[in-house]
Amino acid sequence: MIKKFDLNIEKILEDWEIYHAVREIIANAIDEELLTKSEEIEIFKDDGNSWHIRDYGRGINSEHLTQKENDEKIKSAHTIGKFGIGLKDALATFDRKGVEVSIKSRHINMTLERTNKHGFADIVTLHANITPSSDKGFRGTEFILKNCPDREIEEAKGLFLRFSGEEILEETPIGQVLKKESETARIYINGVQVAQEDNFLFSYNITELNQTIKKALNRERTNVGRTAYTDRVKSILKKCQSETVARKLVDDLSRYDTGEQHDELTWTDIAVHACKLCNERSRVVFFTSEEVISSPNLVDRVQRDQYEVVVIPQNIKKKISGNADFSGNPIRDVGQFTRDWNESFKFSFVTEDQLKPGELRVYEQTDKILSLIGGKPGNVKDILISRTMRLDKETYYEVGGLWEPQEGRIVIRYDNLKDLGSYAGILLHEIAHARSGAIDCTRKFENELTDLLGIVIQQTIG
Repeated sequence: MIKKFDLNIEKILEDWEIYHAVREIIANAIDEELLTKSEEIEIFKDDGNSWHIRDYGRGINSEHLTQKENDEKIKSAHTIGKFGIGLKDALATFDRKGVEVSIKSRHINMTLERTNKHGFADIVTLHANITPSSDKGFRGTEFILKNCPDREIEEAKGLFLRFSGEEILEETPIGQVLKKESETARIYINGVQVAQEDNFLFSYNITELNQTIKKALNRERTNVGRTAYTDRVKSILKKCQSETVARKLVDDLSRYDTGEQHDELTWTDIAVHACKLCNERSRVVFFTSEEVISSPNLVDRVQRDQYEVVVIPQNIKKKISGNADFSGNPIRDVGQFTRDWNESFKFSFVTEDQLKPGELRVYEQTDKILSLIGGKPGNVKDILISRTMRLDKETYYEVGGLWEPQEGRIVIRYDNLKDLGSYAGILLHEIAHARSGAIDCTRKFENELTDLLGIVIQQTIG
């Protein structure tokens, strides 16, 4: 016995192609797989060139043709569609495009036919011809599509994450970050593509929908605007904890000065998040491009210490400077690296017997130089030579000399022994610190240094 069921399709989606309809059938099959935890769906072509799409769930019945929304799917966080609306749209598209459809389950067998609307002899509408199932033991639902071009099947499959081949780089509670497999990034919602992005670094699969996305999901579920999913993409990135994602973001951030960075890195909060994560997981030091150019010596030092130089824009440096990463560690920008270096610094002292003859001759002039200013100040106990020195906080170069009042010693960098002028200049500079107790660039220090120079001149030519 055949039961004719009027599908009551009032509005046909004229712009839908066959692959849109195939997409709906695949989406419904995947939903059933998820809801029933049954075997994976199958999509295959038979010897008669008909395509089959089959799930192994509970099986379609005539009630599915009357539903506009499915409570079970609405309550599920990870299903794709609302079984009923998309199904009827798909059936109408198949009919309009000349694809013959037959459906079978353990409940019913179904085909499509255009026939007169009940009570309206002059109106022809699309009906489903429903008969009792010929196989009561049949598992799931199977759609058989005749005259369906292979390219339409492949294009439909390409809209699903599970068939796309895109690698999941990181999974968060609200979505996944995917490795972009082509020039164009894809935005998926519960595994179905809804948009494309030309300048995104990653593709994304959003698995927890907010109200903005729910409102934006139109009947076609295509071309969803960026404003609908931007916040969700940001939230996914902020929940990422892997070094893989962080490094890709930070590497892309280094292209900021050329204007070639991807769109995610124009979001300041994402750039800052990536820097914090990278600082936590990797041995990196953040430089601006200006710092790289002005401080090549520090770049070399960072690399010698087996840190990687990561170039970031100035506006991001301002955001991260003085802040901590997610483990509470200070973020290593140039200033922090310098502080860390100086705090962990150790002198490498050179004894007189280790000096070369020329260096020794310069060093032996120490007492003569001091005699020009009335001798060594009483608070200076030692004058030492070191191969290593602390870094200047302004220039990031090793300082030429240091006055350490706690130890009562002056330490001069080894290479200043190359000539008497360099050594004497640094020595007098540090004596001025010892006598005045003042730091560089203060009036007190400058006055003391001026006085010393005057004394030296008076002793030598006066």
